[in-house]
Amino acid sequence: MVERLRLGGCRDDGVLQALGHVARHRFVDPGLAAQAYEDTSLPIGLGQTISKPSVVARMLELLRARPGGPALGRVLEIGTGCGYQAAVLVLLARQVYSVERLRGLYDRARDNLAATRPSHLRLVYGDGRLGHPPNAPYDGIVAAAGGPELPAAWLAQLAPGGRLVAPVQDSGGVTQSLTVVDRLPDGSLQVQRHEAVRFVPLESGTSELGML
Repeated sequence: MVERLRLGGCRDDGVLQALGHVARHRFVDPGLAAQAYEDTSLPIGLGQTISKPSVVARMLELLRARPGGPALGRVLEIGTGCGYQAAVLVLLARQVYSVERLRGLYDRARDNLAATRPSHLRLVYGDGRLGHPPNAPYDGIVAAAGGPELPAAWLAQLAPGGRLVAPVQDSGGVTQSLTVVDRLPDGSLQVQRHEAVRFVPLESGTSELGML
C-alpha cells in the first residue's frame, strides 16, 4: 500500500512511514479485512466510511507542508470515525485531540485504539463543528467531513503558522474541494483550493446512536 501511495505522488516520507506502521485492517470490519489495503473507502457503520489511504496521505502531506514547518505540536482531528487517521496522526504530532459526534463511532474508535493508544492521544465525544477550545490553539486541524463553509470555531482555534485541511462544498453544493487554510504570522488567513474530494456531510450536535 505504501509503495502504491509513493508511486501515486506522495513525497512525504514521514507520512508514508506513519501509514506503514498502522495496520489498517484493524480498523475495518473483519468481513472487509481483505480490502483493507486497497485504495478504497470502506463502510464503518452509521453511514460513515474510513477514507481511502491516498486521501489520508494527501491530507496529512498537505498538513505537514504548513508555513510553520512539518513538526506538529498540537493537532485537532474532526471526525474520529473508526480511529484510523488518529492512529496515524499520533506518529506525526506531539499531541492529538480527535473529536467524534456519534457515540457509536467514538466507542468503536476507543476500542480499536485501546491496545496501542499512547498518552498523547485524547479522544473526545462532542460536536466537531465547535472544534475543541480547551486545548487550542492548534498547529494543525484536519477534518473528515465537509460543509458549505468552514466553521468559525476552527479558524479561531488555528495557531499562527498553523494549517487547516478540510473538504468544503463548492458553490453549487454538489461537489467538495480539498481546502487548505494557513494562519500567517500576522494573524491573517490564506486559503487555497485543491482537488475534488468526497466526504460525508459535516453535521452539528452529538448523537447517542450505537453501531448498526
